[in-house]
Amino acid sequence: MLRRAHRMREAGDFKVAVRRGAKASTPTLVAHLSIGTDGDTSVGFVVSKAVGPAVVRNRVKRRLRHLVAPHLVGGTPASVPQGCKLVVRALPASARADSIRLGADLDVALTTVVRKAEQRMPAGAGR
Repeated sequence: MLRRAHRMREAGDFKVAVRRGAKASTPTLVAHLSIGTDGDTSVGFVVSKAVGPAVVRNRVKRRLRHLVAPHLVGGTPASVPQGCKLVVRALPASARADSIRLGADLDVALTTVVRKAEQRMPAGAGR
């Protein structure tokens, strides 16, 4: 379970991460990351009706929340930097993927999107 401080709820936060942030895709999900320097890292999930009925969408969101949580505390190669806004958009294939596949795709997407976002940072801006 994600702490309340890590949950993204405002539409404006989603918009900033998706429109201005870096993007990385895998067969089961798309990750958008906007690097910031203030506040806690926040994570939001987008799971459309194309993924499946409500029961399936909620299951996918629960699995993604569980898989993202360790990446927020650091210590993994795909750790999300402090103060970032991360949006994880589930694709229809995520409903059929097992947790191992979903976790592997999340690791790949986070590693890629963090690298891309850090390359886009202006010179002199700290992590």
